[in-house]
Amino acid sequence: MIKFLDLHKVNSRFHQEYHEVFNLFLESANYVLGSQVSNFEENFANYCGSKYCVGVSNGLDALSLIFKGYLELGVLAVGDEVIVPANTFIASVLAIGAVGLKPVLIDPDIETYNISAFSIEKHITPKTKAILVVHLYGLLVDTEDINKLAKKHNLIVVEDAAQAHGAINKNGVKAGNLGDAAAFSFYPSKNLGALGDAGGVVSNNSILINTIKKLRNYGGTTKYKYEIQGVNNRLDEIQAAFLNIKLKLLDADNKKRREIAKQYLLGIDNMKVTLPSYDFTNNHVFYAFVVLVDHRSEFIAYMLENKIETLIHYPIPPHKQLPLAHLQTRPLPITEMIHDKVVSLPISPVMEIDEVLKVIKIINQY
Repeated sequence: MIKFLDLHKVNSRFHQEYHEVFNLFLESANYVLGSQVSNFEENFANYCGSKYCVGVSNGLDALSLIFKGYLELGVLAVGDEVIVPANTFIASVLAIGAVGLKPVLIDPDIETYNISAFSIEKHITPKTKAILVVHLYGLLVDTEDINKLAKKHNLIVVEDAAQAHGAINKNGVKAGNLGDAAAFSFYPSKNLGALGDAGGVVSNNSILINTIKKLRNYGGTTKYKYEIQGVNNRLDEIQAAFLNIKLKLLDADNKKRREIAKQYLLGIDNMKVTLPSYDFTNNHVFYAFVVLVDHRSEFIAYMLENKIETLIHYPIPPHKQLPLAHLQTRPLPITEMIHDKVVSLPISPVMEIDEVLKVIKIINQY
């Protein structure tokens, strides 16, 4: 069986270092917001090319804390509208609504599955105060025109970079440094994945970052002294330690993902399978290699019969989920088509060449 993602194999490469750092962690008796968290924050900020990083509990909390931070600073107000792609993971939308802002769902571009300045501009109203761009499946949103549009309308641009660790645009700028602030998830399946839940906020805005540091820790940075009403959304010390170890291999792992993607793109030749758009640059890190298939259940069953696991990112769009159904205020045909047809093929830095070739062969025979 070719697994969709063999996390045991992904992490076995680091087992010795995990054991070593875990023993140091035990001996330190410093279990919350210790040196491992501060080291990771510095390391990841440097990696992204940003000034600051705050380690938090997960990707959803990272997004929520960004919006909470802007609310606390008075940059945003309850009821403000945030434009967000309709075809994203539900966390992107939940983070907006959870803090009293209003998500405005829009369709993505059919070629990239990402939103564009053109699609955003049509939906800007006097209530629009922010844009949440999602680098879906690991492909960077083209933020150059979006940032120009945001400047014109005095809007905040927030990146949901949960799937794009290490992606680099044509100007050499990495995900996390393409807007006003960015949220990352380090869920185990991500390109940079912890061994549990973990997340981070990256920004060059020191005032926002300091506010988020307070918010994640009950509302203060000094024990028993609280300046604002906060929450407990801290990055776990041991997860930070594991992330520090894995960060060193992130670029190499992303390179391997792109190599597999190129093999798929050059090798798969079946009119029933629509391949993703990719310009063969470093603007994609292929968190997922997503194809479109008309008869998805039939295709998935066929692949499983041939001992190949696939996954769906994501079977149901946010506006079709029961708690968010009220957000569909306009037709979203592209989003619904995408969610009806997408299938993710196996891709990871530990896939073997014979596994890649088998996937190609089986798809071409479909």
